[in-house]
Amino acid sequence: MTLDVKGVKGEELRKALKPALEILRSGGLAVYPTDTVYGLGCNPLYEAALRSLLEVKGRVGKPLPLLASSLADARRIAHFSPLALRLAEAFWPGPLTMVLPLGVELPAQVTMGLSKVGVRVPDSDVARLLAEGLGGIIVGTSANRSGEPPFKSFSDVYRWAARRVDVVIDGGDCRYGLPSTVVEVESDRVKLLRRGALEPSRIVEVCGYIE
Repeated sequence: MTLDVKGVKGEELRKALKPALEILRSGGLAVYPTDTVYGLGCNPLYEAALRSLLEVKGRVGKPLPLLASSLADARRIAHFSPLALRLAEAFWPGPLTMVLPLGVELPAQVTMGLSKVGVRVPDSDVARLLAEGLGGIIVGTSANRSGEPPFKSFSDVYRWAARRVDVVIDGGDCRYGLPSTVVEVESDRVKLLRRGALEPSRIVEVCGYIE
């Protein structure tokens, strides 16, 4: 299935995404636009869907990042130090993923046995509404095979995704066209794990430093 939601806003967008949410709630896979790159997602509490997603992604041994519909939903699954909260308030919704101490038990396919989880609130109505419809969170890994470049346009991602997932959502070109910046936040430490759409210098403006 393909859904075209380019230019659709508000309640009309919510209605337009209902077929995709029905698929996701039943264990299906979706490719959807975010503010950074196109994402590959499923219900993060549905283990069969997670196994299918990992097979499509070709991902082995690496945790899966999650997208949350709001900071409140992110705080349901991860522990936020005062510093992590400052970063969230400064850059969410936006292209910053924070790896934080795990706050709830999640399937092993998400965390790969670690006591941490990567989470962000994207600046994308589509992504946030999908997360909201799944109880606040959705798997938000990039829509590509592991080790290959991510996709920033629908035409490119569709050729890859059409026969691999159950629904592909057309949101046009992604705003940034780069993956999110990833940092690990532990108490008063911020460590840069991956450069991306958010410049590290902007993080330094908030916390004073970055490792």
